[in-house]
Amino acid sequence: MTTPTKSTFDNYAAAYESALSQGLTATGESADYFARGRIHFLQKVLTRLGHTPTRILDFGCGTGASIPLLLALPGAQEITGVDISPESLKIAAEKNPTPRARFATFQSLTPAASIDIAFCNGVFHHIPPTERPAAMKYIFDSLRPGGIFALWENNPWNPGTRYVMSRIPFDRDAITLSPPESRRLAQSTGFEILFTRFLFFFPRSLRWLRWLEPAFNRIPLGGQYLVLCRKPTE
Repeated sequence: MTTPTKSTFDNYAAAYESALSQGLTATGESADYFARGRIHFLQKVLTRLGHTPTRILDFGCGTGASIPLLLALPGAQEITGVDISPESLKIAAEKNPTPRARFATFQSLTPAASIDIAFCNGVFHHIPPTERPAAMKYIFDSLRPGGIFALWENNPWNPGTRYVMSRIPFDRDAITLSPPESRRLAQSTGFEILFTRFLFFFPRSLRWLRWLEPAFNRIPLGGQYLVLCRKPTE
């Protein structure tokens, strides 16, 4: 297997959204449907925890599709999007011309333990396994004590997810992480695992069953999963 590099995502930056949408046609939904579903679920979780983030990190922000949704979280004041691809960051900045958002490569931004919540969606399966601990440490060091890390990943236990990924050029050879692998990676860095939840069980053709999904979110078959972590206060 090969893992996409900086040059890969630079090359795909302009066509990223169309390539992603092409893969997602199998679900009958757009990328926006899944993006809003993730943020909506995260907002409910943060409310339940009493955690109101003012400073947000979007780790692996790509072309910035999640930036407006994250900035709409209650209490959000500023967001930093970091990515390996300068071309993707350029597009993200053009799409989000607000002083509340800034963008930087990983190399140009030093973690400062000031972030309230770090958000990461579908990034770690693109990071070579040997480099994942360093990426996790970057996030850990970016968060303030008590800060929250929302790690979203594609669920390799879901056949539909594997099929969708096979249709996306930059995803088809990615090295996926199972939920236990993601938890172990976070724990080995020092994170406290709060819980794991699963979302996106039914395609649009079965949307009449989606009212059942809240009752299913502990069943490890959803298309994506969330590992919610916290940096210890001491």
